Amino acid sequence: METIVWILYTGFIIFIVYGILPTVMFRTMSMGLIKKGQNQNTLALTFDDGPNPHYTPQVLDLLKQYQCKATFFLIAEKALEHPDLVKRIVAEGHIIGIHHYAHTNSWLLSPTATKREIGESAAILEKITGEKPGFYRPPYGRMNVFTLWFSKDYRIVLWSSIFQDWKKQDADVLFGKMRKRLGHGEIFLLHDDGSNPNADEIAPESTIEALRNFIPEALAQGYKCVNLHEHLKGKSVEEQKRIL
Repeated sequence: METIVWILYTGFIIFIVYGILPTVMFRTMSMGLIKKGQNQNTLALTFDDGPNPHYTPQVLDLLKQYQCKATFFLIAEKALEHPDLVKRIVAEGHIIGIHHYAHTNSWLLSPTATKREIGESAAILEKITGEKPGFYRPPYGRMNVFTLWFSKDYRIVLWSSIFQDWKKQDADVLFGKMRKRLGHGEIFLLHDDGSNPNADEIAPESTIEALRNFIPEALAQGYKCVNLHEHLKGKSVEEQKRIL
């Protein structure tokens, strides 16, 4: 019994040191990652977990209507299923980032698996679009000891505002949350897919409906919705390499 307790205790400590501690440290101290832009009057709308054949086109249509640009952090296995949708994202002036091959938690990935999730995803997205992705967002915003090293060629971008829109919400309530967070340099985390564990499959309906009200209001207040390249002018991947 004592041996089992010791093994469980040791495993728990390793889990904390390998995943939880680096995540808390990197995010609290913003070590090697970006959570907010510095440009005035720009807003970065970012969408995770797609592409989704039903919801992503609706998001793109809405962005096009208001001449807004955004950033899509894509699941590579979904990108393989919908390459034409990935190409449309890029063709319409948006940019794409890495969100793993599958929606995997970095706390549960070995060093080899961490490298593979990032590297294979980058290769797939580059093959589809002809462009190497420049941004990376780990699923759930969770990292492990090796995350910074294996993503050193990309800028890790998290968010400054999160709305739990992976769960079905009243669109007016969600719109109110977005409006309260409107400000200089904000990076909004949104979702155009609800098929991942703990998400509601129809949740993007509320997100899209809320954006129909939010985008024109943001524009009316003088904000410009831009992709991360424009939003993060002056911030370089070299900052992350210096930390390493």
